[in-house]
Amino acid sequence: MAKKSRAGSKSQHDVTPEDLDVIWKALADTTRRDILDYLRNGPRTTTEIVEQFPHLSRFGVMKHIDVLRGANLVHTRSEGRKRMNSINAVPLRLIYERWVSKYEDLWASMLTGLKDSVEESDDI
Repeated sequence: MAKKSRAGSKSQHDVTPEDLDVIWKALADTTRRDILDYLRNGPRTTTEIVEQFPHLSRFGVMKHIDVLRGANLVHTRSEGRKRMNSINAVPLRLIYERWVSKYEDLWASMLTGLKDSVEESDDI
């Protein structure tokens, strides 16, 4: 039986829609996006993350972290009694490559066309 690899260890061409579904579902929640924003500045202990979200229980925050781990968006390592959580940007890059980068050229050409059009109208 073949072992399914995680989205974070695949190249853009090896990623299946199901791999991306897990990432999209994890990113769909505001709290999980806020956790990723918090981790953007560097690794944090689980306790530090819990303290950032006083309106949630420790259990609630840990469930959000588990979803992010399941999507390979967060890596957790133990340091003694502490659990350090850090962001894994690879799945975010996969989303970017699949959904955003393909439209950059389209937007760039549209904006260039708009700029040219405005400059031509200024000349008239």
